[in-house]
Amino acid sequence: MSSYPTPHINAVPGDFAKTVLMPGDPLRAKFIAESFLENARLVNNVRGVQGYTGTYKGVPVSVMASGMGMPSIGIYSYELYNIFGVENIIRVGSAGALQESIKVRDIVLGQGACTDSNYASTFRLNGTFAPIASYKLLKICAEQADALGAAYHVGNLVSSDVFYGDFVGVSKDDTSSAKWRKMGVMAVEMEAAALYMNAARCGKGALAICTISDHVITGESTSSEERQNSFTQMMTLALETAIRL
Repeated sequence: MSSYPTPHINAVPGDFAKTVLMPGDPLRAKFIAESFLENARLVNNVRGVQGYTGTYKGVPVSVMASGMGMPSIGIYSYELYNIFGVENIIRVGSAGALQESIKVRDIVLGQGACTDSNYASTFRLNGTFAPIASYKLLKICAEQADALGAAYHVGNLVSSDVFYGDFVGVSKDDTSSAKWRKMGVMAVEMEAAALYMNAARCGKGALAICTISDHVITGESTSSEERQNSFTQMMTLALETAIRL
């Protein structure tokens, strides 16, 4: 498959840098482009999924939204990897903390991504696939997090297909989040596993960097405006990683 533009991205190869930052929210993509990139230009706006390319400290970098959920990031990451020549995608998103030791506004680097999704079935594997980040990206990102003095954690995320679960009649200790928590999973989000699987299939790089926007245990949360505009340490961390790839 080599035709472009696609039904989802109205661009041509060369419009995107080799590394793309991918928030879920189109307005977060716009915020990153306007706040951090020099000479940013809009390269895609199909369905309002804004994509920009500019430079950060002189290095070309792109940013484009993924939308919400694994089917959505699955489409965009597939097309970026296979059609537009992108080599690395760094998800910059929000997540809900599952462990008491992780605080709201901390950063989690997704070393792996568990999932309740059936996404892996498309690859027709005779077993269970373990979606993991690209070690090169993870190593560079952890080094930059240390340099920035960020409060961060490295470990498993869980990518869920469900935001609103039906917990009627289910005990507190028998909920899905409680079961993932006992396995040491750090946070829940909705995209990383599909990104990691697509990257593995394409031989490309992927990493999910998530800021904790809410806490499943304590109930603490941030506003939608904060998630859009204030998670700047995560954005800086992703950009500092991108220019070292």
